[in-house]
Amino acid sequence: MKDICHPDHREFQGTRQFKCIDMDPKEPDTLLDLAIQTVMKNESVALRAIEEIPQELFIPLFNAAFSGGHKNILKAVVSTWPFPCLHVGALDMPEPYCDVLEAMLDGLQFPPIHNSSSRVPKLRILDLRQNADCMTTCSGIWNKFPFCYEVCAYSEKSIVKIGDANYRLANSDPQTSRPPMELLVDLYLDGTWMTSEFLSLICDKVEQSLGSLHLCCRDLQIDKSFDYKKTLKLLDRVCIDHLGVDEASLCEVCMIMPGMVHLSSLNLYKIKFRSYNRKPFKTFLSHLSRMNDLQELSLAYFSLKNHVHKVLRVLSPELDSLNLNFCDLTNKDLISMSQILKERNLKMLNLSHNHIPWENTQPLRLLLENLSGNLQHLELNSCLITDEILSSIIPSLRFCTSLRVLSFACNPITMPELRRLLQNITPLMKLKYVIYPIPLHCYDQWHFRDSLDAEKLAEVKSEVRSMLWAAQRTDMKWSTSYE
Repeated sequence: MKDICHPDHREFQGTRQFKCIDMDPKEPDTLLDLAIQTVMKNESVALRAIEEIPQELFIPLFNAAFSGGHKNILKAVVSTWPFPCLHVGALDMPEPYCDVLEAMLDGLQFPPIHNSSSRVPKLRILDLRQNADCMTTCSGIWNKFPFCYEVCAYSEKSIVKIGDANYRLANSDPQTSRPPMELLVDLYLDGTWMTSEFLSLICDKVEQSLGSLHLCCRDLQIDKSFDYKKTLKLLDRVCIDHLGVDEASLCEVCMIMPGMVHLSSLNLYKIKFRSYNRKPFKTFLSHLSRMNDLQELSLAYFSLKNHVHKVLRVLSPELDSLNLNFCDLTNKDLISMSQILKERNLKMLNLSHNHIPWENTQPLRLLLENLSGNLQHLELNSCLITDEILSSIIPSLRFCTSLRVLSFACNPITMPELRRLLQNITPLMKLKYVIYPIPLHCYDQWHFRDSLDAEKLAEVKSEVRSMLWAAQRTDMKWSTSYE
C-alpha cells in the first residue's frame, strides 16, 4: 500500500465541496494526553470508556490506539465512530501495519449488527490512505447522506450515486438495513506477503458486506512480480486516479487500462513492445485518447524513437506534466513536440537521458520558446549537452520567464560556460532552483565519481555563491547532482 497525496479537491455532481477541519489536537493539553495514555494501558477500562465519552474525545483516543497498535481498542473505536468519515491521514503506520488495518476493517459494522454498544455507528467512509494534508474527520452539512470531501465521485456504487435512497432506508431501520459505505485505499501490488495479506483482508470485508461496501482505489501501483488479474476484478477501475506499472509488456498494460477514464496520472516504466504498427501500440493510443482528465504522463524506458507525435496527438488538453526519460528521442521528435505542444499549457518537461544527435539545436530551441510562457520545471540531465549546445539554447532559456526549476546535471560543461549560463539566467526572477553539472576540470576522467577532485569542486561552489551574491540573487539555490 503506497502513500500518495491528493491535493486537488473536486466538486462533485449535485454536491457542495466541504473542507476538512483540524479536529486533531496539534498541541494536546498535557492532562488530556496523560489521561488518554493511562486509558491505553488498561484495555478493559478503555473499552468501557468508549460507551461514555463525548464524541470530541474519539479523535485523540483513535490517534493513540492507532499509533500504539492497540487492536481491540481500535476495533471498538471504529465500530462506534460518531462521525460519518474516518481518515488515517497524517498518522504514521505502526508495524506490522496489517494488524492495525485488520482491526480497523473488523470495526466496520454491517447490519444486522450484533454488539452490545449503546452507540449507533455513523461511519460511512473509512479512508486507509496516508495523507499529510488530511485530518481525522471532516466537517460538513449532512443533509441527505454522509458527505466527505474525499467521497468517491465517479463509481455507480459510490455513496454519491446510491446513498440518497439507501441512507433514508438506513435511518428508518438502522439495525436491519444496509447503508452504503466506502473503503478508500491506495494499493501497491508488489507480490510481497504483506500485500497479499492486506488484499485478503479487503476481499473478506467486501464479501461480508453483501454489496454495501464500495471499494474505492485511488492510486494503483503494479510491480512486475505481481499477478494483478484477480485484484483487478475486485476493483472499480473508474475510481482510479493514479496508475503506475513497472516492467511489463504493452499487452499487459492494455489489459489494465480499460475503464480508467478519469485517470489524472499515468506512470509507465520499462514497458516492452515490438512494433509501433502492431495492435498493442494502437490499443494503447486508443486508451490514452479516452483519458480526458490526464494531467501527468511519465514514460521511462519506453522507446518512442521518431514516433513521439503519435502519443502527443491523443493526449488530453489538460496535460501539464510530461516525463520522457530514456525514450530514445531524436531531433525529429523534438520538432513534433514543438509543434504539438505549442498550444498546451505544459508546466513540467523532463527530457533527461535522451542522447539526441546535436548537429542541429534548432528543434530544442524552438521547443523551449514555444513552451516558454508556461514552463515551470525543465530537466535535461544526461543529454550530452556540451558548451556549444548550451550556448545555443541560452537565449531560448531566457524566454522561459515562468521557469522555477532547471536541472541539467551530468552534462559535459566547462566552467566558463557555466559562468555564462549563470549570468544569463539570474534575471529570471521566478527561477529558484538550479541543479548544474560539475564542470569537466573537476574530474580526472569525466563523470567518474572516484576521479572527482573535491577541492576543485569546492572552489566551483564558492564561485557560484559569490556570483549569485553579486547578482543579488541569494534567493536562488544552485546545487550539483551530488548534493
